[in-house]
Amino acid sequence: MTLATLPIDRDAVNRIGRFRIIRELGRGTIGCVYLGHDPVIDREVAIKTFLPSMSMVERKRIEEQFINEARASGRLNHTNIVTIYEAFSEGGTTYIAMEYLKGTELHRMLAAKHKFSTSDVASIIYRLATALDFAHRNNVVHRDIKPANIFLVADNQPKLMDFGIARAPNRVADELAGAGDAPFTLYCKDNLLGTPNYMSPEQATYSPVDHRTDIYSLGAVMYETLTGSRPFTAENVEKLLEKIAYKAPRAPHEINPEIPEGLSAIVMKALQKRPEKRFATAGEMADDIKRYVLAGKRRRREDRMRQGEENRRHGDRGHNHERQQAYPRPGLIKKIFNNVLRKS
Repeated sequence: MTLATLPIDRDAVNRIGRFRIIRELGRGTIGCVYLGHDPVIDREVAIKTFLPSMSMVERKRIEEQFINEARASGRLNHTNIVTIYEAFSEGGTTYIAMEYLKGTELHRMLAAKHKFSTSDVASIIYRLATALDFAHRNNVVHRDIKPANIFLVADNQPKLMDFGIARAPNRVADELAGAGDAPFTLYCKDNLLGTPNYMSPEQATYSPVDHRTDIYSLGAVMYETLTGSRPFTAENVEKLLEKIAYKAPRAPHEINPEIPEGLSAIVMKALQKRPEKRFATAGEMADDIKRYVLAGKRRRREDRMRQGEENRRHGDRGHNHERQQAYPRPGLIKKIFNNVLRKS
């Protein structure tokens, strides 16, 4: 497999594969995403491909990640996971065509200091937890859960993206790995393959990881979405990884008393240092969030019923008082009757 040698001139890209390029959506140091049109299905797609300005070693590694993303995401058909339509790597062209999403990445909203309501946070994380549970049950571990890989479409519906360093069956990296390589870690020749702020303690210490690494990272995302700050910050990567591995973050409700302790407890369980103390599955985390939401609805319903009953009691007392004022008292009736008799 070889990489596409796409021209640097943005206006020069008119077609990739069978897709007609409409415009560029975004560009990074290693790749570019275009809005394209699929003439066969007659739909818009997002096309992810490479820039040519990198060494052959870098190209090979990034190409592996692209193909791995296609293989991992291609196994997953879930409402909250971006859909991969096609992956191609042949004849000097490598790209992934995927679902075109209208919205914005979670990390951009957090950077803009957008304040999510606790109910919105519960809804977003619940859906992501169910998506991760689905992925894990299909033997795919994402290993790079972070706000930049979470896209929010209409009504804050999240879409999980970028399975480039996921652990999945038939990974390209596993096919090329030597017999002594460990396929369950997130480093390669001392180079981190992930985002340190959301890494699990086992990733931070270069230890073997399983699906529970995603649960920790989702807890870190939930923490930041609730509080507006990350669980840990430091002036350099080494100190950050040390904090992730050995320090406990402040509970969200201690940072902001308006955050319900029930949600705070879910976050702190997901952020446990030892994997066995976290939720056993992402499905269990989703279930805990669902129980929290249902308990809140039940409390609000009971409060409304209690308030309604109090209003009815107050209304009955007021109605009785009005009736008493509308009809003369028995003593007054007798007095009026006696006056009438005297006059007659």
